[in-house]
Amino acid sequence: MLMATALLISNAAEAASGTKHTHAHGSEQSDEIYQGYFEDSQIKARTLSDWEGEWQSVYPYLLDGSLEPVLAHKAEQGDKTVEEYRAYYQTGYSTDVERIDINGDILTFYRDGNPAQAHYASDGHEILTYKKGNRGVRYIFKKTAGDDAAPMFIQFSDHAIAPNKADHYHLYFGDDRASLLKELTNWPTYYPSSMTAEDIVEEMLAH
Repeated sequence: MLMATALLISNAAEAASGTKHTHAHGSEQSDEIYQGYFEDSQIKARTLSDWEGEWQSVYPYLLDGSLEPVLAHKAEQGDKTVEEYRAYYQTGYSTDVERIDINGDILTFYRDGNPAQAHYASDGHEILTYKKGNRGVRYIFKKTAGDDAAPMFIQFSDHAIAPNKADHYHLYFGDDRASLLKELTNWPTYYPSSMTAEDIVEEMLAH
């Protein structure tokens, strides 16, 4: 079974399809990297410490209406209606993993409150090139031991290409490394568990 996680609500599909967007990172170079424009020489290895912490899926907030201000903002600036964006992100955010905890090399995935835990080690990274010429980097980790229910591979995509503490992340996970790299339509996104729905909406509107 293929399960995936990736890309921020305001720009998930745009990043996947190659559409440019802006993000306040504080420098022109970092904005370009966030948009997917960088040189291979800028890519650096990353460890799981970049994503360490307790994380929650934003999917429930889409379903309960908390993200409606974000959809309305998208509709004002984009090429879809609120209803079309809602359906679009419902496909993108869909996941049965409501929470992920990352502690050292151990990831714990929660489905209906039931944990599946495993150890992971780096399996390198892959560069993806999108239709409009921009690119993305997936940082890949492979299970070395743990529960059968935990995925064999996890692939982080958070717009960064070098060591950087993530403020949200997008994680593709499943048992087939190659198939995961082809997944671009389902990208449930995770934010810190400490954030409220209002905090997440504010963060998304800032993008």
